[in-house]
This record gives sequence, C-alpha cells and structure tokens, in this order.
Amino acid sequence: MKSEKKINNRSFLFLILFSTSLLTLKTLKKVNIQDIKISGSELFSQNDVVKNSSLKFPIRLIFINTFFLENELKENLSLKNISVNRELFPFGLKVKVNTRTPVAYAEKILNNEKVLGFIDIDGIFIDRKNVDEKNLDELAIEVFGWKKKFKKILSEILVAQENYEFELVKITFSPNGFVTVEEKDLKTIFLGFNPNLINYQLQIINKLKIEFKKNNFSDQIDNIDLTDPNKPKIKVFKP
Repeated sequence: MKSEKKINNRSFLFLILFSTSLLTLKTLKKVNIQDIKISGSELFSQNDVVKNSSLKFPIRLIFINTFFLENELKENLSLKNISVNRELFPFGLKVKVNTRTPVAYAEKILNNEKVLGFIDIDGIFIDRKNVDEKNLDELAIEVFGWKKKFKKILSEILVAQENYEFELVKITFSPNGFVTVEEKDLKTIFLGFNPNLINYQLQIINKLKIEFKKNNFSDQIDNIDLTDPNKPKIKVFKP
C-alpha cells in the first residue's frame, strides 16, 4: 500500500511539473498576427490591431501588457471600450471592442490639414476609417474646429440637443475657443468663450425656440448674441 501511494504521489507531482512546464512554454510562445481574435465589430482587422499598437509582432505572450495595449487601441481606434486578454487555450490574444456611435459629422485640423470624421455623444472625434458609414444618412449636425479640449462642452451641447426642443445644424469652435451654433429656425447663435455658461445658454435657446415658434417670429431673426445670457441681443432682418 505504501509503495502504491508513493507511486501515486510521484505521478501527481510529475503531472503538476508537466502542466507547469507546458504553461510556461505557452506563455513564452510568440503571438503572431493570426493569433489575434477580434469580436464585437467586423470593422477592425488583425492588421488594425497591429498598426495601431506600439508592440512589435510577433511578440512573446508573457511580454504583452494588456492594460497598455487597451489604452493604445482605445485612443487610436476611437473606441468606446475595449478588453484585451491573453489566452493559452486557444493560444493568442482575445480582443473585444465596443465602438462609438456617431451623432454628428465633424471636421478637425491636424497638421494644418482638414480631417473628416464624426462625433459621438461624449464629444469624441471618430476618424472616418473607424466608422461603418452605413445608415448614417439621418445625421443632421455638423461640427467644425474640433479639439480634444472642446469635447466636454460639445458633449453638453449634444446631450441638450436630444433633450430640448431646438434643432441644431451646426456647431463651430474657433481656434481660440469661441463657440457659435446654428439652429434650424433661430439661425446663428453666439455663445462665446465661457464654458461655465453653456447650460444656462442652452436653456435660453430652448425657451426662445418655444416662444418664437408660437409667434412665428423666427423668420425675422438674423442672429442671436448670448455671450451675456442675462442680456440676450436679437438681431432681425431689416427690409
């Protein structure tokens, strides 16, 4: 009995050592492009993962920092979220992406050149190559002069657009941050430089929209100056 027990213990230890060695060898194995498995969107390929990462493939599985890779791909591919997991069985990288949903057309300046793309509800710019442009005909808003520092105020405007009565067709940021919007009926509206006033200004736009709609006054408007929201200035067409 003792001899049989020793044999069983040795077999168990051998199995543990074999499994550990196998796992170690697996983690040292190099990940090639074909070992990358993508889910969540058909828009991105294995090459997109490689091109938008600073990692040099092939690379040993154990050396892949998934947290760092997630941040790189999320930024470079304009993703809402992403998870990257190292897997031994089956061997490779499992990449699950969550894309952003465009709510407006957009244009930004990069290296003195215009770059066309889209904006999501969070005010994030999405390159055209990272969007499936099918079924985007309903987008009615255009954004010009986007910069990362404007994304918060832009998001506030876009959220208000969904909750209020007004219908924006254009949002423009000057290089120094002056905000101008164009509403379907109220025409051009100057909001100015102060991001802390934006919610108050949007409330006023909504009230003006409702009031002018009742009185059919909007046809006479040229522009509205809300840079000082406590003293709105309405310029009308003069015949």
